[in-house]
Amino acid sequence: MIRLVTRRRLRELTDRAHQARIRAREVQGQADEAYAAHLRALAVLTERAESAESDAAILREEVWELRAALARAGAELEVSRLEGQELVLLLHFGEPHSIHLTREDAYAYAATHGVPMDGWVARTEQPADRVPWVCIAFTHEPATVGFRSVLAPAVGAVGGAG
Repeated sequence: MIRLVTRRRLRELTDRAHQARIRAREVQGQADEAYAAHLRALAVLTERAESAESDAAILREEVWELRAALARAGAELEVSRLEGQELVLLLHFGEPHSIHLTREDAYAYAATHGVPMDGWVARTEQPADRVPWVCIAFTHEPATVGFRSVLAPAVGAVGGAG
């Protein structure tokens, strides 16, 4: 089948093709602008994410440092709280059983093991491994980095030093 195309029809088709090309360029330009905007937004978001990750790493490090400092401060506070304070060591047949802040706490704890609260007497010369329950008071002495029995006398420095 043969179709005859007039000049007028050819001009219309040429104009339509030209308009379609112009429209295609406009649409391509809009698509390029949208793609470029998308890439810019992606770059900004990537930069923000990397910055946030870096900040998070720095903050994690600071948290660890603060936790360590808090632990050190807590230990120092505990030592200073115990400094000079009398504590009570509860012995069971001569073996260390538990440490308590007061003699009454030690008695109450021993009562949970069947020891009568009013059955305590003064310590005798009998060996500790032959006595079921014994309370020994002691104090913490940071200067000697240790503990000292309340009953034991403080020992002076050798040769009168100190």
